Amino acid sequence: FSISTYNKMWTDAQKDLDIQLQREREEFLQPEKDRVKAFKMLAISYIKYMQIFRNLETAHDQLVHQQKRMVIRQVLDGVIGRILEMKKEMVELDNSEFHYIDNILEDLKLLPEDIEVPIPRYFIKEKLEVLQQREKILDQILVNAGLQTQKPVKAMTFEEAIKVIQVAERARQGRCRAAFMKQIYLEEKRERQTKLQVQMGPSPDNAATCIQKVWRGYIQRKKTEKMREEEMIFLGMVSSSLPPHLKATSISRMHAEQLNTLQDEVQARHEEVFIKDKLRETEGLNIRETLQKQIGQCFIECRHIIGKFPDYPTEEAGGSMAILSQKTPEQVAAELAAKKEMALQKKAQKEKKEREGKEEVKGKKPQKTGKKVSLPAEEGWKMAPSNFLSIMEEGNRQYKVVWQNRDEGWDFLQDHDPELIKEEKREEVEEEIRVQVDELMQRKLENLKLAVDGEKSDKQKKGRKSEKVRAAVMFLARRTIDSLYRELVEEGLLIKAKTVNLSDYVGKYSYLGTTLRQVDIEPMPSLADVRQLIALYGILPLGSQAVHEKAPVAKALLLAGPAGVGKKMLVHAICTETGANLFNLSASNIAGKYPGKNGLQMMLHMVLKVAKQLQPSVIWIGDTEKIFSKAVLKAEEEMNPKRLEKILPKFLKALKAQDRVLLVGTTNRPFDANLKPFCKVYQKIILIPRPDYASRFGKYFLWKHIILQNGGAITDLLNISCLAKVSDGFTQGHIVQAVQAVLSELRLLQMTRKPLRTAEFMTSLARQDAVYKEEEETFK
Repeated sequence: FSISTYNKMWTDAQKDLDIQLQREREEFLQPEKDRVKAFKMLAISYIKYMQIFRNLETAHDQLVHQQKRMVIRQVLDGVIGRILEMKKEMVELDNSEFHYIDNILEDLKLLPEDIEVPIPRYFIKEKLEVLQQREKILDQILVNAGLQTQKPVKAMTFEEAIKVIQVAERARQGRCRAAFMKQIYLEEKRERQTKLQVQMGPSPDNAATCIQKVWRGYIQRKKTEKMREEEMIFLGMVSSSLPPHLKATSISRMHAEQLNTLQDEVQARHEEVFIKDKLRETEGLNIRETLQKQIGQCFIECRHIIGKFPDYPTEEAGGSMAILSQKTPEQVAAELAAKKEMALQKKAQKEKKEREGKEEVKGKKPQKTGKKVSLPAEEGWKMAPSNFLSIMEEGNRQYKVVWQNRDEGWDFLQDHDPELIKEEKREEVEEEIRVQVDELMQRKLENLKLAVDGEKSDKQKKGRKSEKVRAAVMFLARRTIDSLYRELVEEGLLIKAKTVNLSDYVGKYSYLGTTLRQVDIEPMPSLADVRQLIALYGILPLGSQAVHEKAPVAKALLLAGPAGVGKKMLVHAICTETGANLFNLSASNIAGKYPGKNGLQMMLHMVLKVAKQLQPSVIWIGDTEKIFSKAVLKAEEEMNPKRLEKILPKFLKALKAQDRVLLVGTTNRPFDANLKPFCKVYQKIILIPRPDYASRFGKYFLWKHIILQNGGAITDLLNISCLAKVSDGFTQGHIVQAVQAVLSELRLLQMTRKPLRTAEFMTSLARQDAVYKEEEETFK
């Protein structure tokens, strides 16, 4: 049942994706002058893609069919990337990181939960063993360095052990006595009923009940036997045409076939290797002979047309694949000539630029051509080209061709399709054999050139050159990643992330965003909006390599907000959801470590190398405004907080598209920094406000969530609504401190006879300083 459900979910998601791709082709190709209309189009597509994303992620996580999961994964990465592209367009149109689309959700009859960004579970599942092993190594290094103490094993005295055994033994004896007494009671009851029946005679109701029991049991056994036979026929363990006298034999074989089924499950992972070996054995010889004939024919035809044998293409150029292309030798020769000409033109342009640069240095201005570059007229907003539409369309096409109308009634296990594996592995076998044939035919071509044209190969020279390069590379002695990892942990630069999920950052969606904007009031973002941005900018790009390489991702992210709003918690949540390493480069943490300019460069080089090698990685800089501060306080001069100011942009520049490394800064005083260098490093800034009334009061949000989390109980004497109203201006950190101050060990013990009251929390909360509107406006 579950397999059919998730197959249907996948089918529905593919249908929705097909409709959405059609909309993309029709709507987004035309320029739109009305920005409001353009934003609405984008928002609707964003919501639709988010629903498709949720269904595809669930299907990918629950289905066990390997080939299906591969197709879904390809489309899933494409949808994630397209969502990030649309988010970028929405930000540019709206001039804001936060969007208020409650009116659109209302029109589509959807809830805010429908646009909550789901976190793909394969981020962690696919590398669970690696993460667990890494965590063990990290714990061991921390224990050896004295930075973490092992959890003490609770020792028990001899008297306590005897007492525990005595309690358990008395409880066992009590249970045995209770069972014995119950048995005696039932026997006495049965004797009383028997005597009564002998005196009064059998009751007609009891007799009817007895007959019904026997008859219903007989009918149910017949039904069960018939169902079992049908199941055996469906599984192929019993033939439907077997005569009755042979069915007993087939049932005896059933157990052996069940064992074979279990073995198939264990051997499923080896089946791909088996199929590949079988293909290599059966078809390998034919493939080899065919390739040799085709390549040899190409040599002869090329010499007949051009007058000499061609040079064998290098492996980088595709080897014999370049020879076996559908182009004629004349076309290949023309392409080579065109490539040489292009290379010469590029070289000439480069030399020209260098000459112009030298003339500018000498004071000479380069001559102007006099041509004016005409700019296109303003045609309105138009969707930027996408890197993911082709991926989604390819996945959609593959679904339609292979899976849409596929009959899977025979596939009971739903784990893999041997025929599809055979098609995939045939290409791999052909590629392996092609490489071997290339080596053989290259030697054959050299012999032909020597015998026919008298040409000698310059292979020896090339070999000498490559050996020199290899020797130079081998000469560079480098430290291992393990040693660098250990050093960074011991220095406290690589820390252990707390296990906290993004869903633990509780907060409600704001329903007044559009209403406030209609009266020219810019609303404060809600905690749900913050949670969504952390998922889009932090978690999704770090979790998927394909998305990170092609999507518009931010290298650096700034979380700004008052103290206690959960900035550090969100940093740890990014690491938990993606399995990322956490590096702490806060000014207070690197103070006195790796002194001097060279030491700083070496530290960042080590961090960068380990972060890239063991990606994904998060580099956290707490109180990051101190790095870009206008003036350093005297108390912080020894800490030297501005060490990273000049080198941080270079560090970010060293990160490439394939490096899943994210710099996250947290600050509660962003207005103390020089804004120009500050915003140059942090191109994405997320404002985290204090929680609004909906987040403080809503079901399972903040007050209720935190009280229950700390062992408290909610009763009628505790007015959550009142607490939510009174705590206006206080952050999540303030609420946590107030709850923990009230719920001491003694108070938790008294809670059964003395329930929690509202006044207890109000008194504790009143001792803390709130976030005033002036400070909130400064952040804004």
